[in-house]
Amino acid sequence: MPDDSAAARAAAEEESAFSHPAVDPDVSSAYGDHPDQVIDFYTPRSEIPAGALAPLVVVLHGGAWRAPYDRRHITPFADYLARRGFAVANVEYRRGALLPGQDASGGPVAGRWPDTFDDVAAAMDALPALVRDALPQADPRRTVITGHSAGGHLALWAAARHLLPQDAAWRTDRPAPLRGVVALAPIADFAMAGKLDVCGGAALQLLGGEEHFASRQPYADPALLLPTGIATTLVQGRTDDVVPQAVAEAYADAAAKAGEVVGVTLLEDVGHFPLIDPAADACAVVAEEIAQLAW
Repeated sequence: MPDDSAAARAAAEEESAFSHPAVDPDVSSAYGDHPDQVIDFYTPRSEIPAGALAPLVVVLHGGAWRAPYDRRHITPFADYLARRGFAVANVEYRRGALLPGQDASGGPVAGRWPDTFDDVAAAMDALPALVRDALPQADPRRTVITGHSAGGHLALWAAARHLLPQDAAWRTDRPAPLRGVVALAPIADFAMAGKLDVCGGAALQLLGGEEHFASRQPYADPALLLPTGIATTLVQGRTDDVVPQAVAEAYADAAAKAGEVVGVTLLEDVGHFPLIDPAADACAVVAEEIAQLAW
């Protein structure tokens, strides 16, 4: 396909994904004092048998860990999952903003160290109690975590906290109680992401730049936190030019070397954004991958 046609298709995919109006949650709960430390909950929209509970899907949005992209853009996807019978928790977290003295032309840096990781860890730790109060229709024993792009990275990281270095503040003493992870075009391998300059070097920025990258990478790179022992599937569009297929494949290769099989679902003629676009066939594939782990 000519480059101009590919670019036009990618632009159309992005426009479609962002064309849906935001969907307000049924209830929101704070897991901290910062305005971004909040989780939006969506109750299942479809009928649930009497006395039954719905699987819980935890959603972590993407946007290269940068401040302009908050959880609102993924609320149509959260609502889509709720209409498929899931209970949904859409997690917000602190992201990168403009650096001191920087003007808007430079754009926001990706992520905030250690705040972004502090928030995801705190949200996951607070989630069981918040779900009991805010989403009684959910069964936390059947939890699947999913995330798109940078959120896919955070989903993989959240499932690997028991493998963090011993001195990591976010380390847990046992694996997270998850049925599985479904990571959507995740920034899953920082070395490969760096080689491909994914999202303008976002992974490097997330860790604080070249000065800190090597020392912080063992605390943040999912490809170094394996095997998790948790069922994991990556869903990836073959024509994704935002987070290319090679990044998912690098993570899957790292998992295999660690003795773990990670599923990789490759979608033909699909780019970056259809995975979270309720109008796209790819989104139905994502919901099915989640269902296979959750039910």
